[in-house]
Amino acid sequence: MIPVQSIEINPEVCNGRPVVRGTRITVQTILGYLSAGDTVDDVLEAYPQLGRSDVLACLEYARRLGESRSILRLAS
Repeated sequence: MIPVQSIEINPEVCNGRPVVRGTRITVQTILGYLSAGDTVDDVLEAYPQLGRSDVLACLEYARRLGESRSILRLAS
């Protein structure tokens, strides 16, 4: 399992969207590249300040979000 400590949420950075720690690169941006068919190496070429573990942490963060379950009761 890849640790997600390299992902941070700060209301002062990118409107509170999850970003790679120490950058303004959002998890959404990285996932967008990967879902469009780019490889991890493509992402690293586009963002040389990132490491492979940062990209994998974005994937792990998304996986964990997909596992979470919330039940909201809607007003009737």
